[in-house]
Amino acid sequence: MPLTDTAVRGAKPEEKPRRLYDSRGLYLEVSPAGGRWWRLKYRFGGKEKRLSLGTYPDTSLRDARDRRDEARRLLAAGTDPAEQRKAEKAAGADRAANSFEVIAREWHALRSKTWSQIHSKNVMDRFVRDVFPWIGAKPVAEITAPELLTALRKLEKRGAIESAHRALQCCGQVFRYAIASGRADRNPAADLRGALEPVKETHRAALTDPGSVAGLLKAIDGYSGRPVTKAALRLAPLLFVRPGELRKAEWSEVDLDS
Repeated sequence: MPLTDTAVRGAKPEEKPRRLYDSRGLYLEVSPAGGRWWRLKYRFGGKEKRLSLGTYPDTSLRDARDRRDEARRLLAAGTDPAEQRKAEKAAGADRAANSFEVIAREWHALRSKTWSQIHSKNVMDRFVRDVFPWIGAKPVAEITAPELLTALRKLEKRGAIESAHRALQCCGQVFRYAIASGRADRNPAADLRGALEPVKETHRAALTDPGSVAGLLKAIDGYSGRPVTKAALRLAPLLFVRPGELRKAEWSEVDLDS
């Protein structure tokens, strides 16, 4: 006789595990400690097997029957439901292992070895704040250009146009790394060329009158900030390099004898 909700709710533990049978192989197993598990007994390949269908009351009688019926459909199609479950778990683990966030962090760990701590932190912060919440959990091979664009549009909406472009550039490098390591086939970031709002050009202050150079040098001599900054300001007009190049310069690159 099939089980009823009343019978399931009233199932009491005994000194030994007991089973309350429903139909088509479904039964409720009650442990001496009071735990209750739904299980399905079936045969596959000439062997008797069992499949766990959940615990009661988290899984109701109706839910357990639905899961039983689904398992029976797999059996009718020649598939072992236990092996099907293992395959699904393995596929889920594979998806998680190849998510955009996992691969982005892997790429970052490799590339950041040659970066400054500040730059490394800025890149990862950009991913955590602006990218991972939207596409981080998705398998990198399944992310489409429209999905990536939707994430970057959120940056545009808050006026962070330059940040959107930088995020796109970083994402593109992650996708290229995923392709090189065999976990993706294409780079959706490449399809977004021209899709973002262009960055507005900003003109930096510059001296255009040669006669003003002397005044600038005097102002540098009178600078009362950090000695390192003052030294950099004095070197800049002599070396004609970019600020970033000057900041990262090494003594081996300076010829003091010339």
